[in-house]
Amino acid sequence: MGMLKNLIENLFKLKDNNTTVRTEIIAGATTFMTMAYIVFVNPAMISQTGMDFGSAMMATCISAAFATILMGLYVNYPIALAAGMGENAFFTYAVCMTMGISWQVALGCVFIEGILFVILTLFKFRQALMDAIPDAIKYGTACGIGVLIAFVGLIDAGFIVGHPATLVTLGNIISLPTLLAAFGLIITGVMLAKKIRGALLWGILATAIMGVFLGVVKYQGFVSMPPSMAPTFLKMDIAGTFNLGLLSVVFIFLFMDLFDTVGTLAGVAELGGFMRHGKLPKAGKAMLTDAVGTCVGAACGTPTVTSYIESAAGIASGGRTGLTAVVTGLLFLATIFFFPLIKMIGGGFDAGGGAILRPVTAPALIIVGSMMVHSVVKVNWQDYTDSIPAFLVIIMIPLTFSIGTGIAVGFISYAALKLFTGQGRKVSWIVYLLAVLFIARFIYLKAM
Repeated sequence: MGMLKNLIENLFKLKDNNTTVRTEIIAGATTFMTMAYIVFVNPAMISQTGMDFGSAMMATCISAAFATILMGLYVNYPIALAAGMGENAFFTYAVCMTMGISWQVALGCVFIEGILFVILTLFKFRQALMDAIPDAIKYGTACGIGVLIAFVGLIDAGFIVGHPATLVTLGNIISLPTLLAAFGLIITGVMLAKKIRGALLWGILATAIMGVFLGVVKYQGFVSMPPSMAPTFLKMDIAGTFNLGLLSVVFIFLFMDLFDTVGTLAGVAELGGFMRHGKLPKAGKAMLTDAVGTCVGAACGTPTVTSYIESAAGIASGGRTGLTAVVTGLLFLATIFFFPLIKMIGGGFDAGGGAILRPVTAPALIIVGSMMVHSVVKVNWQDYTDSIPAFLVIIMIPLTFSIGTGIAVGFISYAALKLFTGQGRKVSWIVYLLAVLFIARFIYLKAM
């Protein structure tokens, strides 16, 4: 036992980072508790594309475990990874359900994006691309995705339904599933306000238990052998992505992955005291881990795997090394034996008339959406050449149910406003190139 402890201390340099095995284990468990909601939410979302729910759950857990453990062993950072919220919404609602692309081809787009991310990381091109994209577009995209995710949550809860005259309207808020979602929203919000760790997960579990008592959620068991991954494993269609209409899809996945990763790494590194003279040591290794995780996730059957800001919970608990990440990854791996519980919580409820409600996971979507909107304060609202494109991105993403369309409108309007107000030289040529490509994409899609 002593030899194992010494091996772990030497492998993760615990003494150099002023931490202990016990502290790292607690930190790893804390991080897992704060982000375990993805195990329920991701398969519930992406299975709407026709993917097998059990296989989607397995892909979620296996890819998160692989990427998080890799981060711990290869980079020695206490940062966990899993399928990204926002990326899975784009995958499900924009690419598959709106554009009509099969989930196999969509996974092919994710895999190609992961390969491009690897290349950009190895050749250090990522920084140039990051620097070229305007802040207004970055912040607007984060906010727009947040509004879209919250919108989906409101639909899943039954708060919002379709209407022939106004497109959407208030649903039957006194129905049991919607009341259950309202209960989940309030109890989760209270726990967040009281800064209870793992509030999203505890909120989901509390809502599921209440749902069982109300008869909305049907108890299906607790543990079982893991379901098969065969329905989604290596089913991505790479060849199907090689046409003009899907180039923008690959780019948007890459765009979202880049910003998620860079933003998360910067945030948790600042909290953990990892920054050195304003730069993050081993940033290249961390980015490479993220990129490889995305490729593995696509191969397993889940959209973009990315670093999670919830890692900050483990860091706040004292986690300072990769041992924290390894513990989190192992807990994701153990989760595969709880498939009946996950299916019970993440599965849909037939509300009649073709409507499928997900009242247990809907509150988490609404709250995660609200968390993503905080970037709106960073937009320069005094400069109309920044604020108008940012606003168009924010409003177009939920109204068109397409993250890609929102980003495209943002780039086109930003380039045009800067150019025609005499600020054209302040804008990178990359922005103009992307604007032209997005215009070509709209023309192509209209001609199809």
